[in-house]
Amino acid sequence: MRMRRHHANADDEAGIDLTPMLDIVFIMLIFFIVTSSFVKETGIDIERPSADSAVDKPKGTILIAVSADGEIWMDHKPVDIRAVRAAVERMRVDQPDSTVVVQADTDARTGLVIRVMDQARLAGVEDVALAATAGP
Repeated sequence: MRMRRHHANADDEAGIDLTPMLDIVFIMLIFFIVTSSFVKETGIDIERPSADSAVDKPKGTILIAVSADGEIWMDHKPVDIRAVRAAVERMRVDQPDSTVVVQADTDARTGLVIRVMDQARLAGVEDVALAATAGP
């Protein structure tokens, strides 16, 4: 029996295997998706009051906005004051240690803001904060 010699063609040697590079790109993509923090918004723009003592709060996972004309917004939807407690309880199922940040407009009624904060506390949230911008 004669043994055949295998001669490599020029086409076989010229290609570069891209599979390891694609694996690394996909792993990096997954890493960036998992580690990124997504900005949560309430659904409307609020003109926050300013305060000299305002500090950044690192985690405000449940945002509630109170507009100047008395609308309450959560998760891009208008919410009635009677539904705030249930909505906060529903959002806390995923994150039990979540905090609530109330973003009240400078012209919002104080009574409504207090009622919203009260509903959040009745839902079991201990840490309820009122949002303000730093500086005068």
